[in-house]
Amino acid sequence: MGRTVLVTGGCGFIGVNFVRLVLGSCPDWRVVNLDKLTYAGNLESLGDLIDHPHHTFVRGDICDRDLVRQLFQDHDIDTVVHFAAESHVDRSITGPDAFIKTNIFGTFTLLEVAREVWETSNGFPDQVRFLHVSTDEVYGSLGESGYFTETSCYDPRSPYSASKASSDHLARASFHTYGLPVLITNCSNNYGPYQFPEKLIPLVLNNGLHGRPLPVYGDGGNVRDWLYVQDHCEAIVRVLEQGRPGESYNIGGHNEKKNIEVVELLCDMLDERVEPLPGGKPRRSLITFVKDRLGHDRRYAIDATKIERELGWTPKYTFDQGMERTVEWYLGNRSWMEAVMDGSYRQYYEKMYGNR
Repeated sequence: MGRTVLVTGGCGFIGVNFVRLVLGSCPDWRVVNLDKLTYAGNLESLGDLIDHPHHTFVRGDICDRDLVRQLFQDHDIDTVVHFAAESHVDRSITGPDAFIKTNIFGTFTLLEVAREVWETSNGFPDQVRFLHVSTDEVYGSLGESGYFTETSCYDPRSPYSASKASSDHLARASFHTYGLPVLITNCSNNYGPYQFPEKLIPLVLNNGLHGRPLPVYGDGGNVRDWLYVQDHCEAIVRVLEQGRPGESYNIGGHNEKKNIEVVELLCDMLDERVEPLPGGKPRRSLITFVKDRLGHDRRYAIDATKIERELGWTPKYTFDQGMERTVEWYLGNRSWMEAVMDGSYRQYYEKMYGNR
């Protein structure tokens, strides 16, 4: 069934991969891509698809109610997939204001406009869906055992996770109060192509290639469940097509790893694939333990039983397979990484669109 999907944050890491998946495998879907192009939004990541007949890019802010309403009306939007968010925990600690504005007020704006526009169509038509993409960090920190389920209590520990928890509550309230057909997904740590290199895996790859220190928080024992981004995007499509409005679905990769294990694996993969460091030193020698992040959650782990049982989704890629694909992508796209690191990627929009 065809959809016209408003994708917010479609030039960010997960958004780019989702847009690419939809345009490549959902031929009767149209994508309206709304992105503010903050530092983490990279239009060049969609360079070969900018002029795709089913893709429309709009530079704008999800907090701009008039713009969002205009997009709903002009494009007859029947589906929202809401990725747009400030997402880096470190930045939320030093500058939380943007996280409160974008993640809470921006989500509220989208929910209100969707309700306003869709309610005028004789209630909510069967087709419409609002999928709010969230994180496992809203649940707080686990001990050495156990898993987050959809009924786990929220216990956010950072300004970032608190802002995402707030937006989850707003989305859920819109369903229960107004009947807005909301779906919520809470995913574990994503990795894969096009990820902004402030995040662990692309940061280690970039620094490792250049022989720079590889910072690891604390003792490196913090545990994360890693999810290949392609698997995540396919799960989102499955939730859109088969999920029940008002429900939450946890999406995990079944890949619990300590941060230090991930860093060491990346060091070894680089040593096998690229020129050695001066003196033939292994890249593990670059690992530098640094002061732990404030409020650093010790362990996250997702129980994805519900989405498997109800919707038949399971991840296709093991951690080893996903890491192989990820490392090969970054090594084959060094120019993309260099453009992000030196800031020249910011010129792409102006070159393509001028001041529009």
